[in-house]
Amino acid sequence: MDIHKVAVIGAGVMGAGIAAHIANAGIPVLLLDITTPTLDKLLKADPAPLMHPKNARLITPGNIDDHLAALRDCDWIIEAIVENLAIKQELYRKLATVRRADAVVSSNTSSIPLHELIAGLPDDFAAHCMITHFFNPPRYMRLLEIVSRAQTDQDALAKISYFCDHKLGKGVVTANDTPGFIANRIGIFWIQTAIHEAIALGLTVEEADAVIGKPMGIPKTGVFGLSDLVGIDLMPHLMHSMKHSLPAGDALLEKANIPPVIQTMIDTGYTGRKGKGGFYRLNRDGGEKVKESINLQTGEYSVSQAAKLDSVKASRDGGLQALVSHPDKGGQYAWRVLSQTLRYAAALVPDIADDICAVDTAMKLGYNWRLGPFELIDQLGVAAFAQRLAAEGMEIPPLLEKAREQGFYRHEAGETFYLQPDGTYTPLQRPAGVLLLADLKRHTTPLLENDAASLWDIGDGVACLEFHSKMNSLDPQILELIEESIAFIPNNHQALVIYNEGSNFSAGANLGLLVFAAQLGGWDEVDNIVRAGQRIYQTLKYAPFPVVGAPSGMALGGGCEILLHCDAVQAHAETYIGLIETGVGLIPSWGGCKEMLHRWSSFRKRPGGFLPPVLKCFEIISVATVAKSAQEAKDYLFLRPTDGITMNRDRLLADAKAHALTMVANYQPPEPPVFHLPGATARVAMEMAVNDFVAQGKATPYDAVIANTLAAVLSGGDTDITDTLSETDLLALEHQHFMQIVRNPATLARVSHMLETGKPLRN
Repeated sequence: MDIHKVAVIGAGVMGAGIAAHIANAGIPVLLLDITTPTLDKLLKADPAPLMHPKNARLITPGNIDDHLAALRDCDWIIEAIVENLAIKQELYRKLATVRRADAVVSSNTSSIPLHELIAGLPDDFAAHCMITHFFNPPRYMRLLEIVSRAQTDQDALAKISYFCDHKLGKGVVTANDTPGFIANRIGIFWIQTAIHEAIALGLTVEEADAVIGKPMGIPKTGVFGLSDLVGIDLMPHLMHSMKHSLPAGDALLEKANIPPVIQTMIDTGYTGRKGKGGFYRLNRDGGEKVKESINLQTGEYSVSQAAKLDSVKASRDGGLQALVSHPDKGGQYAWRVLSQTLRYAAALVPDIADDICAVDTAMKLGYNWRLGPFELIDQLGVAAFAQRLAAEGMEIPPLLEKAREQGFYRHEAGETFYLQPDGTYTPLQRPAGVLLLADLKRHTTPLLENDAASLWDIGDGVACLEFHSKMNSLDPQILELIEESIAFIPNNHQALVIYNEGSNFSAGANLGLLVFAAQLGGWDEVDNIVRAGQRIYQTLKYAPFPVVGAPSGMALGGGCEILLHCDAVQAHAETYIGLIETGVGLIPSWGGCKEMLHRWSSFRKRPGGFLPPVLKCFEIISVATVAKSAQEAKDYLFLRPTDGITMNRDRLLADAKAHALTMVANYQPPEPPVFHLPGATARVAMEMAVNDFVAQGKATPYDAVIANTLAAVLSGGDTDITDTLSETDLLALEHQHFMQIVRNPATLARVSHMLETGKPLRN
């Protein structure tokens, strides 16, 4: 049976966030609490829990006393109330009287075992009861831990797993009914170990976060920045719960105490970003914002200083092994934290999960680690890791001992195998409909490649173009490989998908090359790049085979423009698309203006001729609009109404490939559009609007220069509505006005400032 309607009971931050994400999937949801909640906070929250404001219409608020009977219509009831066993069970007894016999009840608990939750409840209720542990915020955190028991109805379990995977986009991990499940069991140990060892070694918080960050494949927040983000006062509550349920002798119990300096922070309101500050704070005395950090020994704050550790520098070339073997305090710290955390993880399988894959996936999706614990041990070298543990007097867990010779993962004969708790190896099999480029790359070689991009065969006559430059920024090498791929594919394949597994599809054109060329006066080189981008994107658009873009994360500037030239897009739901060139003093020049004009005149015809589409494009591009989701991207026509959206990131490539294959039969490239643009009529209207913003102080004088440059392109230049313009004409306008404005020192100042600070300059 499918999930057609869901109820969430508990409208706190977590419950409301879960309800919002179910609404994001297009499913009606009933949100109940003791008193009827409002949706104001959901609509105002940042980051936004809703992928589109219209999704709020799918949420019906209510209260437990008056609306409990409405649960009879729900296929799934999620409990997200206070972490108190007695209160939860009291609610369950009420739910047992109203739920439909086949309805699933699940708890979002992060600490109470399932066997305690269902104790004393009717057998049929218990059989349809499980734990579905979402991570906060539910929209953005991909991990979902599901805990069931042998008595759990298997059809109910399969139904919820499928829904959470396909409709909510979750990485569903099956966890055993043990304290903290998987991610928090290891994650809490890791955080507590990192804090205690930093204090013991006398590290600053900046030094600790520099080590436990990029060098380990962990977000740059490290451990102290992460604690500030989630709330420092959360840890004592988690540790209290863990102490209640952990088995005697568990290594986490040794880490359970809260250091005095942290307890003092909590007592005085320094609980992180939600409080007065945390390990880091912003001092606003004197009207300025000065970043400060706490001294872990004294509890006093001082101006934050960047970490300078030779071990961190060594890791940039030598990787993780160079980090943990370095003799400075950063290297010692890295080893102490990693050795204890990874050893603890190895000792917990098969107790917390049936296999190592579940543990690795949980830590990657729940804590945003690039590699899971067992992948990290493989990177360090299992034998070397175990030998060093033994040399330091630490016991070797049985699973680690079994992995000594061949590692936790083996890659051979076109397959990946992983170590089972019994010492045997089993092929790693992805769920049906999951296709990962990372898997293919372990066992195949690219069809074409250079330092910035590669072309891969993904089966069934479909090729995949992957960017792999820094931030996937677009440079001449990527343009070159696009052109080579267009020539290569007709003789070898029948369709192309443009996709990569980086955090972002593309941050746009490589601005560093632009500044470098400008400093050397290399304007001919800049001119060549603009012309090459226009030519190659046009060739891509009219290629004799279907092209499907498959973005995830940011697709900005030139990254947005390549999607605008694809036949179709299959976007991950968390795709943030926009033409942001005006923010750095430029205008779109690889066909972005042209394509947006075509879309707004084709898909959103309005009374009044071509003027409204021109003004709408100006409104979107002039303020560097970025859609905050794939759903919102359709409002701006960065995505077409017909473009697809995939909720689960792991299913994106397979969905894009399937989309491309549906277009192969009788494929014909699109018909070239023609344009009738209003010229001076529209240009003057746009310039007047910009001048008003400058007069009101809402735009700078140079903002007006940029906007007026954009207006000259979008209005069609020296034309009127009776003239016919081609794509070539509009590309010429883009090129002409880009080359004019790029030479302006104010534009180069904006570009340089963005590269140096990551923030726009309002000059």
